[in-house]
Amino acid sequence: MTESLRHNGEYEHANPYQGTPQHASSPVSPEWPPPPAQPPGNHATQPLPEPPHTGRPARRRGPAALLVAVAIVAAAVGGGTAYGIQELTGSDTVASSSTSTNVVPSSQKGTVSGVAKAVSPSIVEINATSNAGSSTGSGVIITGDGEIITNNHVVAGASSVKVTTNDGKQYTAEVVGTDSKKDLALIKLKDASGLKAATLGDSDGIGVGDQVVAIGSPEGLTGTVTSGIVSALDRDVTVSTDEGQQQQQQRQGGQWPFEFGGQQFNGDTGSSTTTYKAIQTDASLNPGNSGGALIDMNGNIIGINSAMYSATESSASAGSVGLGFAIPINTVKADLPELRAGASN
Repeated sequence: MTESLRHNGEYEHANPYQGTPQHASSPVSPEWPPPPAQPPGNHATQPLPEPPHTGRPARRRGPAALLVAVAIVAAAVGGGTAYGIQELTGSDTVASSSTSTNVVPSSQKGTVSGVAKAVSPSIVEINATSNAGSSTGSGVIITGDGEIITNNHVVAGASSVKVTTNDGKQYTAEVVGTDSKKDLALIKLKDASGLKAATLGDSDGIGVGDQVVAIGSPEGLTGTVTSGIVSALDRDVTVSTDEGQQQQQQRQGGQWPFEFGGQQFNGDTGSSTTTYKAIQTDASLNPGNSGGALIDMNGNIIGINSAMYSATESSASAGSVGLGFAIPINTVKADLPELRAGASN
């Protein structure tokens, strides 16, 4: 900050009456008139001049100092609201913002590296095992004690779920709630504490052309960072809600079938499907990015990556072609109470 306060919160004020005394024969300076011969009498609004015997200017705590102090406190609170709420209300509180909160340090604001450094500790790799095989996906930590948002298709039918955090620590997790209609799931780590929770932003505030960052574990490569822009909004993406279909796709290597514009991609979605509005991005997404984060340049989570277009049926040769889709974070926030309550639809 450019303002500087003394340790006791007071400002220094120069004494206009201190300096070389004026003589009767000396010309009067219009900027610095001499003090009146007699102090004004009994005027509450005009304080008496300070005694001239001190060798330094007098210091006062006045309304101006109070206003500046209040402004400084307001600026500090305004810049760290989401963080303060998270820390003061406990580890089970989701850090959420209806506006754009600056999670990225000001020195790195607007940079992909700044976003990656700030948010990567909140992104995890998820390994789910079921009777049909195993799958690898990603997730976003939303509370310090280990609540994680991911895609339903990442953990559907799983008999065991293992999670690896950005620093390499491994946890066992249990599925708390699922919503196949929105392709969302909430899992909870066992015996976890002190984790860095992500800040959930406002997906209604993004626009086409906004720069974004994606973080996840494509093909098991933990903590992979890619970037791009928001290509389109409110895309109708149709996905399978059938658990057997999901397990079949997991066995084939993690690709996730979906429909868009009347065409099916990455395989057959089956007879039981649901459609949701998605954010389209050209940030590179690959199998394993499912459940990871789509992030704005201030470090706020604005979407959960859920689907990617692949021009091939084989996951071995599948790769990003710049058509990825994410579930808006406002949809996630609206669904969170039901997921925490143990929904299994």
